[in-house]
Amino acid sequence: MSETGTVILVSREGETFDVPIKIAKMSQLVADTFDEDEDSDDEDDIKTIPLPNVRSDILRKIVEFGTYYQETEAMTAIQTPLNSSRLEDLVQEYYVEFVNVENKMLFDLVAAANFMDIKPLLDLTCLAVSIMIKGKSPEELKEMFKIKGASSAEEDKQVLEENDFIQQSTET
Repeated sequence: MSETGTVILVSREGETFDVPIKIAKMSQLVADTFDEDEDSDDEDDIKTIPLPNVRSDILRKIVEFGTYYQETEAMTAIQTPLNSSRLEDLVQEYYVEFVNVENKMLFDLVAAANFMDIKPLLDLTCLAVSIMIKGKSPEELKEMFKIKGASSAEEDKQVLEENDFIQQSTET
């Protein structure tokens, strides 16, 4: 299938997004779907790809990211080790603003980028999360990730029994 034309991406809620193939193929999941249909003689068929793990609001952001990345300015390659702990020093302003969202949306973008296998988006969102959690105390992280309470002594014992290698490594 050629790089021209469009593909229809369908969100969890059934909302459809008419996306240029070049942008949709940033997702390895989408690209692999096209590769599976390479034998098809029907070049004019518009492919519909359901994405049951991706909500509409997240898919809208992903299409926005891909459009900007492909048509305006690709993101600067993220160098490792990082030479700064400020996102502004590592990527262009558009991408800084793109991940300037509520934590839930950022975490959902990480999950969707991982599910759809969109490397530049996964790199950006994981970088944003890593900068966000750097230097935080365990209590701050529990609050950030909405982790309630601590495990009980019985739960700790069960985890150790199920994972005896943990106990062995602490004894040496």
